[in-house]
Amino acid sequence: MRILMLSKACVVGAYQRKLEEIAADPELELVVAVPPFWKDERGITRLERAYTEGYRLEVLPMAFNGNFHLHFYPGFARLLDEVQPDLVHIDEEPYNWATYHANRLARQRGAKTLWFSWQNLLRQYPWPFSQIERYNLEHSDFGIVGSQTAAQIWRGKGYTGPLEVIPQFGVDPDMFSPPEQPRNGGPVHIVYAGRLVPEKGVDLLLKALQLLAGNWRATILGGGPEEARLRESASASSIAERIMFRAQIPSIAMPDFYRQADILVLPSRSRRNWIEQFGRVLVEAMACEVAVVGSETGEIPYVIGNAGLTFPENDVAALTGVLTRLIEDVDLRRTLAKQGRARILAAFTQHRIAQATIAVYKK
Repeated sequence: MRILMLSKACVVGAYQRKLEEIAADPELELVVAVPPFWKDERGITRLERAYTEGYRLEVLPMAFNGNFHLHFYPGFARLLDEVQPDLVHIDEEPYNWATYHANRLARQRGAKTLWFSWQNLLRQYPWPFSQIERYNLEHSDFGIVGSQTAAQIWRGKGYTGPLEVIPQFGVDPDMFSPPEQPRNGGPVHIVYAGRLVPEKGVDLLLKALQLLAGNWRATILGGGPEEARLRESASASSIAERIMFRAQIPSIAMPDFYRQADILVLPSRSRRNWIEQFGRVLVEAMACEVAVVGSETGEIPYVIGNAGLTFPENDVAALTGVLTRLIEDVDLRRTLAKQGRARILAAFTQHRIAQATIAVYKK
């Protein structure tokens, strides 16, 4: 069976491990089309070639790069004619132009199609996106969604075809692994990694840190439009010397970052048009035996399960209390770290995600 996947997410090297796992199936021939880079609030993420064995990685120019709704691949028709796939896996939301463009071209050539969605918030889109969404819901053979909430959303919007809940990517537990030696003593290292945008709640974390006693230090890793304001807020506080800001690093460097951390915090807050869809940094940190803390919003509590601590979103006092508890109780920190890795091995490895995806292909 020939599979052609279209995925801007797979410019990230760590995500490509799933592709190798899929390609290992002897019944499949996999071609994956990616752009040379993707542009978002953090800046430009260029294609990383980290895991490229067993499948063909094709780089296609992207039109309107950086526009989530309007981007597409002008050369996709040529690639379809060359590959002649049985199935086209469109790793994009059903309301995006890229999905519509690829879906129509694939179906014109007799290929089956499926789309992927993280969308866990009921949203109505203006024309032409409402029509794009309707076409993709009515003219596709399968849907994959990243969460049960997303499944409910698409059923509520009228999708009646086959649907399975499979996170977009898992974690490679060999790459994202605990440190070989126990973490050094000294200040408890609290970290955040991700976009610096209002919905991620990094300002909330900074407020909690200002109330936090004990021996700790913090690192904020990432970039985005809120960076200048957050840096200014931190530098004006009494704890400025304890907080370090770091620019985004390549995905393959993230395991070493997590291995130097004791606690990862994801303090996301709901917005009118966004709610946390998964929280990938949680599973990466858990795989590296880092204790995780997340707000009770979106999918965060379901991802963490019993392997971390949560707090009500936007509640500075509650976050401060959770962090205080973890700083003071090293045994709790270690227990949660061990439970986190066990949860990843049971539910969120790239191998498990790949096998579930292969099963969809064969259906």
